[in-house]
Amino acid sequence: MRLSLVILLCFISNITAQNDPSVLSLEEYLGYVKSFHPIVKQANLIVNESEAKLMKARGAFDPKLEVDYDRKKFKGIEYYDRLNATFKIPVWFGIEFKGNFEENTGDFLNRQANVPIDGLYSAGVSIPLARGLLTNKRMSTLRQSRLYVKQAKADRQLLANTILFEATKTYFNWLKHYNEKNVYESFLENAEMRFNGIKKSYEAGDKPAIDTLEARITLNNRKLNLEKSRIKYIKSTLELSNYLWLDNDTPVEVKDTISPDENTFNLIDTVLKTSNLDVENFDIETHPKLQSLNYKIESLNIEKRLKRNNLLPQIDLQYNFLSQTPEIARSFSSSAYKSGLNINFPLFLRKERGDLKLAQIKLQDTKFDLQNTKLSLRNKISAINQELDSYGIQNDFTLTIVSDYSKLLSAEERKFFLGESSLFLVNSRESKLIDSKLKAIEIEYDFLKTKANLFNVLALSNIN
Repeated sequence: MRLSLVILLCFISNITAQNDPSVLSLEEYLGYVKSFHPIVKQANLIVNESEAKLMKARGAFDPKLEVDYDRKKFKGIEYYDRLNATFKIPVWFGIEFKGNFEENTGDFLNRQANVPIDGLYSAGVSIPLARGLLTNKRMSTLRQSRLYVKQAKADRQLLANTILFEATKTYFNWLKHYNEKNVYESFLENAEMRFNGIKKSYEAGDKPAIDTLEARITLNNRKLNLEKSRIKYIKSTLELSNYLWLDNDTPVEVKDTISPDENTFNLIDTVLKTSNLDVENFDIETHPKLQSLNYKIESLNIEKRLKRNNLLPQIDLQYNFLSQTPEIARSFSSSAYKSGLNINFPLFLRKERGDLKLAQIKLQDTKFDLQNTKLSLRNKISAINQELDSYGIQNDFTLTIVSDYSKLLSAEERKFFLGESSLFLVNSRESKLIDSKLKAIEIEYDFLKTKANLFNVLALSNIN
């Protein structure tokens, strides 16, 4: 029955905090950051840029129309009038289909440029027999561009995760200084009531003057501490405002009437999506950083295959069927053709071998980076998990200490009221209670900050 009541109270406090317009909850705050912060929008540009590069890479397979027209006429003599129009269709594996129309006239044409009066048509294919057949620059660029899009999405999540992590820490810092300010405000009221009461007792002759002096010193110390905490709270509020923007790229400043959600400690797992997370069995291979490195390794493997392919000789074969009447399919026959063979092979291959060596080095370097990152992530997750367990134990201790100091202070105040204690002892008990409450706030802040660090290390943000 008691457990059900506690759950109900937490639920009611959560609903109240969400509906209270003067409270800015962590979930609402992060929602603004995800939607409107310029750095998050900048992260989306990474994907847009990679998609533009993918479109550019696909352009290497676009059909091409080329027209070459050249004419010379001098002193009434037409030296030449040459027209050459070509339509090319690049396809996979470096093969290129080509259709051509050639029309040449003039008094000083090269004999090999002579064609029928109505022009000469050709249709054929260009095939690289060695280098460039199974892999080539345009194939590799397209494959890499597809991987860049996937890598960009992982990198976008990492960049957005970083800004959300920093924003979350700023919110926790704001909450910490808000709680500290509340502590000093509550104990300032106690010090004022105690000073006024002792002052009246002194005027009535029941208390010595030294008690009023001690009470005033305590009161001024409380005011001093409150002023220090107030300035820290204002600074943390302005830092929080750095992450708040509206849809029209307008920065927002948090007003003095807005306060953080004091129930954040109980909602942190729900907001950061760590409530049902099994850290011990977390699949680290799904981490965006590792995914980004794996995509990079795949891209470097494609580059290495291209560099290895460049060690082969360049042997390009061209074959074109010729016809005067392209509308008749049978007019294209093997009896009329134009063919060619081009062979190119550097003797020492020093450039090609150097490129391959560099590609292998970059690939090996990235693999080392992947191994190191994987180990580092595992160790960080383990350390954070143990740190959270420790803060949970520390939090239980500090809550018990705060409760015990509260009882001691209440007992000392009763004894002081009955004349069996001194103001010095009451102030001493109260100072101990203030210190224990501040320590509890500090430990809660460290716990929340460690939760945010776990959120950041696991890269749990989702801005899709």
